[in-house]
Amino acid sequence: MSQLIDRRQNAGKKSTVNRQRFLRRYKNQIKRAVSDAVGKRSITEIDQGEQITIPAKDISEPMFHRGQGGHIERVLPGNDNFIAGDRIRRPSGGSGGGGDGSDASDSGEGEDNFVFELSREEFLDLYFEDLELPDLVKKELARISTFKTIRAGVTTSGIPNNINVLRSMKQATGRRVALASPHKRLLKEAEEELEQLEAQPVPDAEVLKNLQKKIEHLKKKIQTVPFIDTIDLRYNFRVRVPSPSTQAVMFCVMDVSGSMDEAKKDIAKRFFILLYMFLTKNYEKIELVFIRHHTSAKEVNEEEFFYSRETGGTVVSSALELLSTIIESRYPPEAWNIYVAQASDGDNWNADSPYCQELLQDKIMPLLQYFAYIEIMPRHHQSLWEVYQLVKERYPNFAMENIDTVADIYPVFHELFKRKTA
Repeated sequence: MSQLIDRRQNAGKKSTVNRQRFLRRYKNQIKRAVSDAVGKRSITEIDQGEQITIPAKDISEPMFHRGQGGHIERVLPGNDNFIAGDRIRRPSGGSGGGGDGSDASDSGEGEDNFVFELSREEFLDLYFEDLELPDLVKKELARISTFKTIRAGVTTSGIPNNINVLRSMKQATGRRVALASPHKRLLKEAEEELEQLEAQPVPDAEVLKNLQKKIEHLKKKIQTVPFIDTIDLRYNFRVRVPSPSTQAVMFCVMDVSGSMDEAKKDIAKRFFILLYMFLTKNYEKIELVFIRHHTSAKEVNEEEFFYSRETGGTVVSSALELLSTIIESRYPPEAWNIYVAQASDGDNWNADSPYCQELLQDKIMPLLQYFAYIEIMPRHHQSLWEVYQLVKERYPNFAMENIDTVADIYPVFHELFKRKTA
């Protein structure tokens, strides 16, 4: 029987090369569309593909045409309404000529925008491209690397610790019955024949002796059948299957004082998304808690967290107090893996920073798996950075980095993704 093996790199997707060429050619337009899509998404929806739209004018092919300079006067054939120098009113064609799907129009021409689907992998590659993540981390984000071992029946080979006693004994019983049954049947017949022979007044001594030897031989045959043999042994067979380990809660804490502009909030959002994706790779159930603060802190939904215009001064301890309260009331550390991601521009009321250190060291850090702090500004650190450095020296699960652009985000996650030695 002949077999066909498809070794083409594209496999069943014959247009893969053309698709990759298209993505390279219109990368800038696609990245703009991806950025727009991320702005409309929730953090929990980031791990999906996306249908994006590229304006038709952005993918038009180059063509030769008359330059804009020079002085040209001409009279076109069939013209009986205008002479040279007349100014022509712009046609009042509706938006139906634009091809953008708005209200209908009885005039104008246009071309529809180009719409196509980005796969999950393509979407994430484009979104995280400027984060400069190593390829290994990109692969880790896209797959679940936590496994659990489950029973998958029995096998005839294994280690002594995995022996299935019940199945092994059943197998041994079946083998003994199969091997000993013929001998037992012959033994029963011989014993009945011996009983009849002994019942005779004068039994034949030679026949009696042969019959007794036969019975003794059959009994030895039955006794030589081993109680259990190596072929009877059955071992529990276990396989490793991908499995998130347990549940986690991720606290997103962000400073929304007047100095946190939209660009800094965008960097913070990328930071939160990256940590969220790391957690989805390792945990089955993840809850998100959003805390925004200026002089006071409050728990909000994701929409208000990123886009509310409320602002004010900066008192970081208000957010840490609320964080501690929520953990105590809703997320006991023995049942939840707790992660905190904090983004700030570093501004804080100077008298408040020592209290922040006290809250972290005495109440919060002992309960956490990880605390990641990013300061989004050039390296002009203030009192908050200094007290956080003291916390970092005491707790190895506290990470802090200064971030100026999106390309600086990865160092915060380097420790997260690094395999920990035993």
